[in-house]
Amino acid sequence: MLDDAYVSQNGSRSINTNAVRVAGIVNDSIVDGPGIRLAVFAQGCSHNCPGCHNPHTHPFDAGKNVSIDEIMQMINKNPLLDGVTLTGGEPFEQASSFAVLARMVKDKGLNVVTYTGYTWEQIIENMQKREGWHELLANTDILVDGPFDISRKSLNLRYRGSSNQRVIDVKKSLEKGEIILWCE
Repeated sequence: MLDDAYVSQNGSRSINTNAVRVAGIVNDSIVDGPGIRLAVFAQGCSHNCPGCHNPHTHPFDAGKNVSIDEIMQMINKNPLLDGVTLTGGEPFEQASSFAVLARMVKDKGLNVVTYTGYTWEQIIENMQKREGWHELLANTDILVDGPFDISRKSLNLRYRGSSNQRVIDVKKSLEKGEIILWCE
C-alpha cells in the first residue's frame, strides 16, 4: 500500500502532497461520471481485483508523478468540464494528495467523483486512522465503492463494472449517517 508515499526513480518513498502518482489522465471523458470529465488514474492498487479493467494501474512503482498544479492547469484549459474523476488504481492509497486535488476542484465549482475498491463502511471505519481519508471523502461528491467482482460484472450498469459496487451521494450519506445512493 502506498499511503501517500511516492516511489522515486531509485525506489525510495517520500510523502508528497503537491503531486499524485498517476497511470494516466484522460481529458473529456464521458464514461467516468456525469457530464464531461477529466479522469485522473491513480497509480498503485493493493486490491488486485481479478478481471480489473485497469490492471496496469496496480504496481506502485509504475506511472509518473504529476504535480497538482499541472492537473489544475489542464482543468483550467477546458471550460467544458463538469467535474473531475479520481479513479485508478486506488485514489485512497494516495488520499492526502488526492484530497488536495479534490478540494481545489471543488473550490473551482466542479464536482468530484471518486472510484475506490474500498467499501463505504471500510472508509467510514478507517477515515480517522488513515491519513487523508476523511479529507478525500469530504471533498468527493459521488463515491463509487467496492471492489470489482468479475462474477457480478455487467455492461448495463452506469458508472460501475459490477453489481456489488454502489454509486453513493457522499454529502447526503454523511448528513443522514447512512448510505444514500446517487441518482441523476
